[in-house]
Amino acid sequence: MNHAASAPHTPRRARVRAPELVGKGGWLNTGGRDLSLADLRGKCVIVDFWTFCCVNCLHVLDELRELEERHRDTVVIIGVHSPKFVHEAEHQAVVDAVERYEVEHPVLDDPELATWKQYAVRAWPTLVVIDPEGYVVAQHAGEGHAHAIETLVGELEAEHEAKGTLRRGDGPYVPPEPVATDLRFPGKALRLPGGTFLVSDTTRHQLVELAADGETVLRRIGSGERGFGADAFSEPQGLALLPDGKVAVADTVNHAIRTFDPETGEVATVAGTGKQWWQGSATSGPAREVDLSSPWDVAWWQDRLWIAMAGVHQLWTYDPATETVEAAAGTTNEGLVDGPAAEAWFAQPSGLAAAGDRLWVADSETSAVRWLDTDLVVHTAVGTGLFDFGHRDGDAAQALLQHPLGVTALPDGSVAVSDTYNHALRRYDPATGEVSTLATDLREPSDAVLVGDEGSGDPEIVVVESARHRLTRLRLPEEAVRVESVAHRTQRAATEVGPGKLRLDVIFQAPAGQKLDLRYGPSTRLLVSSTPPELLASGDGADTDLSRDLVLADGVTEGVLHVSAMAASCDDDPAIEYPACHVHQQDWGVPVRVVEGGTERLALVLAGMDEGAAQE
Repeated sequence: MNHAASAPHTPRRARVRAPELVGKGGWLNTGGRDLSLADLRGKCVIVDFWTFCCVNCLHVLDELRELEERHRDTVVIIGVHSPKFVHEAEHQAVVDAVERYEVEHPVLDDPELATWKQYAVRAWPTLVVIDPEGYVVAQHAGEGHAHAIETLVGELEAEHEAKGTLRRGDGPYVPPEPVATDLRFPGKALRLPGGTFLVSDTTRHQLVELAADGETVLRRIGSGERGFGADAFSEPQGLALLPDGKVAVADTVNHAIRTFDPETGEVATVAGTGKQWWQGSATSGPAREVDLSSPWDVAWWQDRLWIAMAGVHQLWTYDPATETVEAAAGTTNEGLVDGPAAEAWFAQPSGLAAAGDRLWVADSETSAVRWLDTDLVVHTAVGTGLFDFGHRDGDAAQALLQHPLGVTALPDGSVAVSDTYNHALRRYDPATGEVSTLATDLREPSDAVLVGDEGSGDPEIVVVESARHRLTRLRLPEEAVRVESVAHRTQRAATEVGPGKLRLDVIFQAPAGQKLDLRYGPSTRLLVSSTPPELLASGDGADTDLSRDLVLADGVTEGVLHVSAMAASCDDDPAIEYPACHVHQQDWGVPVRVVEGGTERLALVLAGMDEGAAQE
């Protein structure tokens, strides 16, 4: 029985007409046709504001796949690509990302954030639901909302079927023509002891072994269909050679660590359940019983397999001897904070490289290179935070990267950085504290492997050029390439806030048929901090109330408010012995500028509609 459908009728809130969908980059996956809201009338429309750097956005793409399939004749999902990084504003990069992540619905390329602004979006990802008559009926930020949206879609289908305003039938999606290449958006590579290369062919859900030339295909591992069986992967990424000769595989969208035996061809699962980790899940225990979250890379260091857990901004470890996993560094808060591993903050760590007493980390969302020492203290070599990026060489304190995905230890103690969104291979030298550029004109490099005779003075490096679907061999140059320096900041407009007191309201309305889960104490959590820390005179820290009074310090005129919110809701029916529960969570980074006459209230929608705004 559908309990949501039998719930008593509640009056609708004042409806808001959905703004038009406009974007300078135009439409993808429509066969060349431009779409308008009028074309979508009669359908339940879910607008997904995303950007392809954001792992939470990728999680939401996966959450929406089943809903998209089940309601294909009544629901149209529209992706609005809203870039954070400069590279993401390039149209070809969006075209690549739509194929890379198998986005099977129309996508509007909005490089200037025109539609983002019209819908007052503040965070990636954000989902907006538009009813068949063209009115906004719900907004959700962050992950974990698929169940709530599916319930709402069921209500809208019933309501508009009865009114005669629901239009069934195929949506406007037109798949692009497939392209034949040996690799398709490869992620990471590994040199096997015999001199061949193992590559994660991410978009094709396979591993591919290439000959020593880096081009000739020797074998493919995996069916090529997305799955979690003995012959299937789902967007695999990182690879690491284990002491027993097997290869550890970060099976990213399966939220699992697999192993591949090059001798027998056998694939096995050693960590993860296939389900995504959520706040409140176990952070240690038997490896095959603990949920993981988008493991992106792996490296063998200090007698453990280290895992870059991009989905929760942490580093985890897997111990083959005890077959256990545990969270080892990071708090799950997103940002750049150094110090003891348990207190450090990461932001989507996506590349690892073991080098003696250091574990190098490509921390992609902060455009940073970090490292962990053997005392388990986190340090930052290059990078300043979530909103500053660019291509600038020189002293590491002022050098800039743009969303790096890979790090590679070099023989001299320095590290090569796959500077993905700058299409470059960079180098950081701890001995001099300098950053240089080794190569440019690569296309979204995501990893690199050192090859050649290191003793000959002639080492080479093989780069995974992900968006050119190939491995590229480079001679490591004596002199670094010189490039013109450029610096960027995330282009979102700052919110103008008044000096002094600022009311923060995180809006959360439990989905229809659900209520806040109070069985184990408070079901909500709010964490607030700022960059710079001096921006807040009071109001930072963690609490359970989703509303809070902040006080902005005198003399600080701009900065970023970091807000992390979580709410848990469960089925609201006493007849259900084991109610289904859902966790809703989101992190916001809100740039603010303090001006006289600025707003005194900052509302962030986690789920529902901001009724306070409608009354103002």
